[in-house]
Amino acid sequence: MTDTKAPTRARVGPLLRQAAEAEAATWRSLYVWARRRPLPLGPGDEPFGYLGVVKPILGIFIGLSVVEIPIFDVVVTHVVPWQPARWIVLGLGIWGLLWMIGLFASMTIHPHIVGDRGLRVRLSWGIDIFIPWTDVEALRKRYRSLPSSRSVQVEQEGDRRVVSVSVGSQTSIDVLLRRPLTFDLAKIGSTPVDELRLYADDPDGLLRSARGAPASTTVSR
Repeated sequence: MTDTKAPTRARVGPLLRQAAEAEAATWRSLYVWARRRPLPLGPGDEPFGYLGVVKPILGIFIGLSVVEIPIFDVVVTHVVPWQPARWIVLGLGIWGLLWMIGLFASMTIHPHIVGDRGLRVRLSWGIDIFIPWTDVEALRKRYRSLPSSRSVQVEQEGDRRVVSVSVGSQTSIDVLLRRPLTFDLAKIGSTPVDELRLYADDPDGLLRSARGAPASTTVSR
């Protein structure tokens, strides 16, 4: 007899592992951010953040959580006769607040890095791509609004494959590649990519910093 539940279990296992990894990474980021230590940068490295476009939204959610916690505590205390319910709701509220602060922290402590050897594109703890300058044909400043809120989006433009690492459904820099590259991103598979787009709060500064790349790299605006 065929076990019809086997495919479901095969899918659930990786999803649970991913959820556990995300949870652990968020709490690690919160711990590192709370210690207020300088970012670990190498010689010649310059960080560029991408949090500005979503900071107001995160701030609103965090502020609402701070207000909701005592309100729900009062409501549950006076409405629900079961005493443990108060502590369960209170615990979930505090967990949610700290998780959102941890998300903010993870985006703060994992900026894009422009270095002497290349460009490191990051998004929170989950995306970390290094592109050597020798593989970059051009960097271009261009703001784009994307149709989806997904952090990684793939488009096919003719025979070219474009991957966008977006923040707030936006990108601000196009990285044109000299040759198709394969990135370690689970959502896009192993198909080579011809162009990578990313969001940075200060695209002009990133382009200026990238002028230290090899002479064979063209930086345009």
